[in-house]
Amino acid sequence: MYKRFTDEQLVESLQSGDQKAFEEIYHRYWYRLFGIAYQETGTKEEAEELVHDVFENLWYKREESLIKHLRAYLVVSMKHRVTNYIKSCITQRKYQEYLIFHEIQQSYGTDEIVQFSDLSRAVDDVMKKLPEKTSEIFRLSRFENQSVKDIAQKLSLSEKGVEYHITQSLKVLKDHLKVYHSDN
Repeated sequence: MYKRFTDEQLVESLQSGDQKAFEEIYHRYWYRLFGIAYQETGTKEEAEELVHDVFENLWYKREESLIKHLRAYLVVSMKHRVTNYIKSCITQRKYQEYLIFHEIQQSYGTDEIVQFSDLSRAVDDVMKKLPEKTSEIFRLSRFENQSVKDIAQKLSLSEKGVEYHITQSLKVLKDHLKVYHSDN
């Protein structure tokens, strides 16, 4: 019965708390929303989680949401969720980066730590242990201050790929530079 409903009829039924109408909306639009999320995040798990969030929000805000065009409403909701997710990933990476460099600064300030030139040499040694592309991307990002977008264009990679290489570099640097961290 609900398969024959128009989007407008489904929204009307949804707003009155009809769970079957919600289920029909879910089945009608799940794959489209998953496609949008997957294309942007590149991971099945994250895409599924974002789709779940959109539908959960739709259900909990069904009475107060003013939905004139269901499809457009869901697509825009998904794009907002994806944008927020990507911003959160970037913020998390920048925070991780801050912690690593903060550790280096803290270590550098103590009497027990070697001179800055030794630390620079240690960073260079770690960079040599990274895969060539990962090292190059990190150098472009951190030492030449190029944006992720610029690096992606220059190396014919996706921005997500560039982010991945930077994250990998940070993890390796953190692991290999623990020696320079002081507990004082």
